[in-house]
Amino acid sequence: MSSELLNSPNVERLLQLVSESVRASREGVKFFLEPSPGVLSKAKSRRHHLIFGRRGSGKSSLLQKLIADLTVQRTPIAFVDLEAFKGHSYPDVLVSILIRTLVETKDWLDTAATSPASKKSLWMRFFGAKPSKPAFPKTPTHKLSEELAKLITELDQLLHSAEEIGKKDTQKAEESLDAKLATGLKSPLANVDASLAASLKGAAEQVSEYKSRKIEVLHRNIMVYQKLFGELTSLADGPAYLLLDDLYHIRLSDQAQVIDYFHRIAKGTNVWLKVGTIRHRSKWYFFGNPSMGMKLGDDADEIDLDVTLEKFELTRGFLMKILGQFAKEADVDLKELLADGAPDRLVLASGGVARDFLTLFAKSVSTAQERVARARGTGRGPKVGAEDVNVAAGEAGAFKEEDFARDTGDDRGRLTSEFEKIFAFCTEKSNANCILVEKGTGAEDSSIINELVDLKFLHRAKSRVTVRDRVGKQYDAYMLDLSRYVGSRARRKFEIVKFWGSSSEDALRRASLVYFERSSSPETKNG
Repeated sequence: MSSELLNSPNVERLLQLVSESVRASREGVKFFLEPSPGVLSKAKSRRHHLIFGRRGSGKSSLLQKLIADLTVQRTPIAFVDLEAFKGHSYPDVLVSILIRTLVETKDWLDTAATSPASKKSLWMRFFGAKPSKPAFPKTPTHKLSEELAKLITELDQLLHSAEEIGKKDTQKAEESLDAKLATGLKSPLANVDASLAASLKGAAEQVSEYKSRKIEVLHRNIMVYQKLFGELTSLADGPAYLLLDDLYHIRLSDQAQVIDYFHRIAKGTNVWLKVGTIRHRSKWYFFGNPSMGMKLGDDADEIDLDVTLEKFELTRGFLMKILGQFAKEADVDLKELLADGAPDRLVLASGGVARDFLTLFAKSVSTAQERVARARGTGRGPKVGAEDVNVAAGEAGAFKEEDFARDTGDDRGRLTSEFEKIFAFCTEKSNANCILVEKGTGAEDSSIINELVDLKFLHRAKSRVTVRDRVGKQYDAYMLDLSRYVGSRARRKFEIVKFWGSSSEDALRRASLVYFERSSSPETKNG
């Protein structure tokens, strides 16, 4: 193949489609693919769900697909992106999310519920189909919308009340101190300090009092919200859905309380919660008196969207199918564009995460275009190869580090320390990109490994691995993220263990790859 295809308008169109798809949107739902059969129908079922997946695994895409499919059925739906409330404290975070929920519900009533099917500009552009049911009756729909508007105003006033009182009282304290200093008050400075401290203490108590009042108002109004959502589902003559995306962005200590509140509102109203989050960065339930949140199995089911490297061929097929949709629309033959080793290397570099796979593909094409332009007809050839993917993966490492810093918060030091130990083990001792961790290790050790997997610094490679001289023991294998040892970070004689394919059975069965096992003490954990 010459460089004509690599630099063709068709490939540029393909890159544009891929670029537009990497963030979930209403326009991109036509490209949605289920990671496993039945995921979409399960998400639509009348059951509460926690939807788990790493960043970029398709949680938001699934929720956007739900919005599109359910809206054309005139099924009420409210979508709330919880990242907007990152750093908010309780109970303000709950009040803010409740306000956004009511705003989204009102917006849905004012548009999708009453828009006629003849309004093609709305239906075809955003949802790809005309509604299958008639519009809601205007009079009761308008009345419910007005009730929502009233509640939104009341909640907005509640949200800002404590902050305003606190500011007012603090300002009074400062003015009092300024007045005393301006008149040359003869009392000792200690008295001035004591006066200021008393005033500030009063302001703090006032804020605390208003925080308690917010919680009381929220609890008192649960029945009001239940009645409102009951009216909504009666009007729809069917269920309604509340989609809370990216739970992990709000404080860990507040997550179960937020879920619990909406779970209580939904009870008996035919409203169903769908909560998207990262599994090991979330706390959706805790046992106590009373218990709080939603308990998996009892209150809710889980939907796991993660496709991993453990089932390499299935993951490769799924990711290439996603890319194939864009290639078909752009009229590009992927076999002509990608060299033989490129698809496998793209899968490895992405760790099985769909968004990362597409992003790396686009970066790899750009890398190949630049390489070919520099080479002027010499070098590896005009197809995108494994080395182009390596360069792209190395450059993408900086973005993963940014995500890591943004998502870990107070845990950053603990997680960074453990990852540095793993990285040192791989580069200084085993000289390979995989580690083995014995099954049944302590909860703390397992938890930190799982968190690093969810943060995409490690990837699951294979489970139930046996090692020749470790009789009776089984291990889980993890692969170090490719960005750490390719491109500008490439290391000489560093082994990329081929743990997939027909001849890979013994690739991981080596004692030299054992990073942690139960007999290890903390001091000798890394060998």
